[in-house]
Amino acid sequence: MALSVSQLTLRHRNNNVVIGPLTFEVEAGEIMTLMGPSGSGKSTILSAIAGHLAPNFTVTGEIQLNKQSITSLAPNMRHIGIVFQDDLLFPHLNIWQNLAFGLPQNIKGSQRKHQALATLDELNLLHLQHQQAHEISGGQRARISMMRLLLSQPQAVLLDEPFSKLDKTLRAAFRQFVFDQIQQRNIPALMVTHDDDDIPPNGDVLHWPWQ
Repeated sequence: MALSVSQLTLRHRNNNVVIGPLTFEVEAGEIMTLMGPSGSGKSTILSAIAGHLAPNFTVTGEIQLNKQSITSLAPNMRHIGIVFQDDLLFPHLNIWQNLAFGLPQNIKGSQRKHQALATLDELNLLHLQHQQAHEISGGQRARISMMRLLLSQPQAVLLDEPFSKLDKTLRAAFRQFVFDQIQQRNIPALMVTHDDDDIPPNGDVLHWPWQ
């Protein structure tokens, strides 16, 4: 699997180029980092790849996943998962229900709960299954949110400063957890950050300005 971007160019409605042309490739199991200051367009690049670009932008160029073009596909057809700064767990669902929500629709009935509980067991968090999101720690919420995303079986992952709201100790542990999960599943990942500590060892880095 690989995520490829070729000559990606983003323009405002007035046709002014704001980002690009941008070309890069992220191989399976690789985590590439976009580094740049606030306002440099890092998150906008992720939005273009995921298909969530704001309507005041237009995009040209080619985005491919596993050598298939996804440029014109709807976001839900791209098989790309996004991890944000906030965990975005549902407050009205308990922890196992939050995990089950991420499972593909072809997994039915009791099998959904079984798989959610198996995931919690893998994380050594089975004791949290009936807790609500507000009742567990920030680090636990972050791991549950990441695993919910991975249960949806994405073919690529976008990481939008996912570690920035955690304290230093939790940040290091969760960072390694995320990197391990991506590498174990052998999927490409593109990460936005402004912190050099977030860059994986020997990972490729694309610095601003992107042109």
